[in-house]
This record gives sequence, C-alpha cells and structure tokens, in this order.
Amino acid sequence: MTAKNRAYLAVIYICIIWGTTYLAIRIGVQHYPAYLYAGVRQTTAGIIMLIAGLAVRKKIDLSAKNVFQQMLTGFLLLTMGNGCVTWGEKYISSGVAALICSLMPIFAVSFNLIFSKKEKLNFAITLGMILGICGVALIFRHNISDLGNPKYVAGILTVLLATVCWAFGSILNRKKEKPSNPIFNVAMQLFFGGLFMLIASPVVDDYSSFQWWNGPAFYSLIYLIIFGSVLAYAAYMYALSELPVGVATIYAYINPLVAVVVAYFAKDGELNIYIGMAFITIVLGVYLVNYGYRTQKAAVEENKQTFPENLPVDA
Repeated sequence: MTAKNRAYLAVIYICIIWGTTYLAIRIGVQHYPAYLYAGVRQTTAGIIMLIAGLAVRKKIDLSAKNVFQQMLTGFLLLTMGNGCVTWGEKYISSGVAALICSLMPIFAVSFNLIFSKKEKLNFAITLGMILGICGVALIFRHNISDLGNPKYVAGILTVLLATVCWAFGSILNRKKEKPSNPIFNVAMQLFFGGLFMLIASPVVDDYSSFQWWNGPAFYSLIYLIIFGSVLAYAAYMYALSELPVGVATIYAYINPLVAVVVAYFAKDGELNIYIGMAFITIVLGVYLVNYGYRTQKAAVEENKQTFPENLPVDA
C-alpha cells in the first residue's frame, strides 16, 4: 500500500472517529464532572504522545518561546475548545453540539478577515456565513421550547464559545514555523491543555453528582484517550503530511453527519426535517466560505506574481 493510500485511510478514520467522540463525551459527562473528565483525557493522551515524541528521536524544542506557544495553543484548542464542548454537552445533545462545532471554519475565516488586510469579504464568503447562521437558526427552530431552559441556552453558548476559541487557536497555530518534532509539540498542547482543565475543574465543575465508578463513562474515557486523541491526532498529522490540506480537512464536512446519525441510534437525539436542513445548510455554508477564501487567496497569489509592488502589507 502506498503512502498516499494510507493517508486516505487516515482521513476516513478521522471522519468516523471524530464524529463519534461527541457521543462518547456526552456519555462521560452524565456521570463525571466535565472539566475533570476532559482534563484527564487530554493529559493522559499528552503523556502518551510525549513518550512517542521522545521515541522518534527528533530534535525537541524546549525553548521558553516554543513551550509558551504550545501552552497558548493548548489553552485555546483544548482548555477552551474541547473543555467548553465537554461542559456544554452536559445540557445539549451530542448531535446539536457537533452541528454547532461544524461552524468552526466560518469563524476561522472571519478571524483571517479581521486580522489580515490582504483578505476581504466576497460573495461566496458572505453567502456562506449567512447560510451558517441560518443553519444554527434551524437548530433553534426545532428546539425553540428549550430556549426557556437556562441550562440549555448555557450549553449552546458554551459550545459556540468553544468553536470560536478553536478557530482562533487554529489560526495562531497555523502561523507558526514548521516544528522539527511535531509529535512532541502536539503532546505539549494536549498535556498543558488538559492540565489547565484540571486546575479549572474545582471552579467550574459540579462535584455533587460525582461517581467514582461508572462502566460506560469510564470506557468512553478510554475510547476518547486512545482513539479520539492519540490515534486520531497521529492520523491527522500523517494525512496533512501526505495530502493537500483541502483533502485532509474534509472531516469538517463529515463529522457532523456521523455525530448526528450516531446520536440518533444511541437515542441521544433525533433525525427530522429541521436537523437535516440544518446539516445541509451549515455544510453548504462552510463549503462556500472555504471556496470563497481559496478563490481569494488564489487571486492574491496571482496578483502578487504579476504586480508584487501593489500588495498591501499586514500590520
């Protein structure tokens, strides 16, 4: 089997596994405090990947600058991103959480538009953003009776915050220089992100319903550590190294569908016309935003080659 074929298998793995993690999280937070649960998951996965990073015998950058960068990325992607999703799923279904998280590329492009003078809105990006908002509105339309429940609203807003933080963290992470040992850097992100969650847990978690042992919740934690964090991150890094970014990140379109279907069969959600319309609308919106962004980047590169002196400079 060629390296490219293995990379395609890695993408398929990511599409399925990351779609199922929403249900696994939902099972866990019904019995364990959310930030404690997520913190144990990510610190354990981080330790495993730290060992793997040392095993590859590549140069490790332990400079203060690099360690701080990994801590910041871990805080945004995991402490705020994964942590807030985990906390939010105490009050909303795994399928709804996945649909909201699928808006991440829209927020990422929005940050690029805000922070870069080179990038501007075009028709495709604008239409895609409008469709993304409409998709979330369709979720609310189906669950309008739940909007009177403060915990449900808190869950929605917390997952939205998680999506914004994940997008912002992804933008910051993308601007870094290519690391000599990416496995070790990702391991630091996992470890520090999880460590911050463990520190925050006594403040944000409710320990009144804490259960020392619950079989399904414990097994879901093991599943998340091994399949959702360690193997999925490794598969994602391998896919990025062998395939175009557009192919490696196709999971963003498939994860919500997998999550909604899995939630339905696990009786953690339902499939109906509104959920179906929300999925189609959000995915189409994300596609249009990405398409508009790629088109704009291609135009900038073409203009740069033809009229390099006309290009604006980032502040």
